Amino acid sequence: MTGDVAVVGVGMHPFGRHEGVTGLQMAAVAARRALADAGVRWEEVDFAAGGSDAGGNADTSVASLGLTGLPFINVKNGCATGGSALTTAHAMLVSGQADIALVVGFDKHPPGAFNPLPEEWGIGSWYGETGLMLTTQFFAMKIQRYMAEHAITASTLAKVASKAFANGSRNANAWRRKPLSDDEVLASKMVNHPLTQYMFCSPGEGAVALVLARGRRIRELARMPVYLRSVAFRTRRFGSFEVFSPSVAIESAPSPTAEAAAAAFEQAGVAPGDVDVAQVQDTESGAEVMHMAETGLCEHGEQEVLIQSGATTLAGRLPINTDGGCLANGEPIGASGLRQVHEVVLQLRGDAGDRQIPGRRRVGFTQVYGAPGVSACAVLTV
Repeated sequence: MTGDVAVVGVGMHPFGRHEGVTGLQMAAVAARRALADAGVRWEEVDFAAGGSDAGGNADTSVASLGLTGLPFINVKNGCATGGSALTTAHAMLVSGQADIALVVGFDKHPPGAFNPLPEEWGIGSWYGETGLMLTTQFFAMKIQRYMAEHAITASTLAKVASKAFANGSRNANAWRRKPLSDDEVLASKMVNHPLTQYMFCSPGEGAVALVLARGRRIRELARMPVYLRSVAFRTRRFGSFEVFSPSVAIESAPSPTAEAAAAAFEQAGVAPGDVDVAQVQDTESGAEVMHMAETGLCEHGEQEVLIQSGATTLAGRLPINTDGGCLANGEPIGASGLRQVHEVVLQLRGDAGDRQIPGRRRVGFTQVYGAPGVSACAVLTV
C-alpha cells in the first residue's frame, strides 16, 4: 500500500560510558549503521528528526553526515524524546512530504541522578526543596500505592530486575551485562522503599537511529520490512498522577500511557492480545509492572502471576524488554524510545541473536514514558 511506512534500517552505538566520545559522535555512528543496514546513502534521505536532552542539537550531526540541505527537526521532550522524534518522522512520511526519513536519538549524561530544576517544569521551588525532584521518591510513592491496591509483591519487583539483567547479559550493546538473582536485587541498597538500587536504571550514554521509508521505497530497500503501523503520543490529564505532579487529585484520570496505547492499537487495527513482543518503559521495576497494565497487555493485578510464572521472559508467552530495557541498558534520554523500536525490529526480523524469542513473531509494541507525564506508543508488524 502506498500509505504504508516501514522501518528499513536500524543502527546503534552501544550504551554505557564512553570516555572521549561525544553524544553527537555516537549519533553519527548510529546513523551510519542504520543507513548501511537500509542500503541507503545519506544523500537519499528526504527528512530527519532527532533529539537529545544533554548531548547537543541533533541537527548539527549533519556536519559529520554531510551537508545536503535536508529539513532536520530537533526534538526535546524528556524521556519521550525518541518517541516524539519518531512521531514527527512518521507524520512527514504519511503526509507524503518525504519518502525516506532518518530518526536519531542520543545522549551523554554525567554520572549520578538526573538533576532537573522545578522552575523549568512549571513547579514552584518548594517542590525541589522537599526533595521530590529526585524522581526515585516519586516512583517509590507511586509503586507503593499500586502494590497496595493490586497485591503486587516485592518479589515481583525483583523478578522484573533480574529478568532485565539476564536479557542484558545476552545483548552486546547493553551497559549492565552481569546477571543478578532475585535475592541479589532484593539485598541491594534500599534507595526509596520498596525500590532497591538494582531496581533502578541509571542515566547513561548511547545512540540509536532508524531509517523509515514509505510506499514503493519500502519494496526497493527492505529485505524484510517491519511496518510501523501506528505511533501515538499523549500528555497527562488532570487527575493523572505522573512525574513532577505537585499533588494527587481526589478523582483519578487515565494516564497518558493508557490513552497513547489505546490510540496506537486502534490506529494499527490490532489488539493488545495480538502482541508477540513488547518493550515498555522500565525506569525502575515498578514502572514495568504498572505499564504492562496501562498499555492493556494485561489487567491490573495480573502482573503478579504473569511475572512470577515467567510469562514475560524470553521463552514466555509475552516477552517484555527483551534487550534488558532501561535497567540493563541505562537511560540516555534521547535514545531510549528508539532503542525499544530497534529491539522490536530485530526480534520481528529474527535478527536478535542469543536473545531471539522463539515461535511466532508478527506483532511488536513499544511504550516510552517521561516527565512531566508524556507517553509515546508504537505498533510494528511483519
